[in-house]
Amino acid sequence: MVTISKNRLHALVTASWMNRAMIAMVYIWFGLLKVLGTSPAEGLVTRLFDITLAPFMSIQQFLMLLGLMECLIGMLWLFPRLTKIAFWVMGAHLFTTFLPVLFLPNETWQSFFSLTLTGQYIIKNVVLLSAAWFIYVFSEN
Repeated sequence: MVTISKNRLHALVTASWMNRAMIAMVYIWFGLLKVLGTSPAEGLVTRLFDITLAPFMSIQQFLMLLGLMECLIGMLWLFPRLTKIAFWVMGAHLFTTFLPVLFLPNETWQSFFSLTLTGQYIIKNVVLLSAAWFIYVFSEN
């Protein structure tokens, strides 16, 4: 059995809430940018959309749905009872954010092991995944 001091436990609870708040902020902010049509990622999303989902809907519909979904993911993190749902939905979303690394290599790679700024923007999502994992394993549910 592992024992933990009250101070450490308090620090873990605080860290968990800070992670929740920051994930929520990033997801809601980036989602709203898509809804408002001002996302700097719109070009990248559009190019990936063109080679994957274009036969099924318009890019305008997709960007609106994607933005709303990102806002929803962010809001889910603010409710501890919804942690498992938030984690798995976010995991699925993050999986899709890595697709340009595979499907749009000219935009994400400069050379072997050297990412473009766009590639770095994508790869930094592992930090979001790590923060989400921390919350998931620390949550009571």
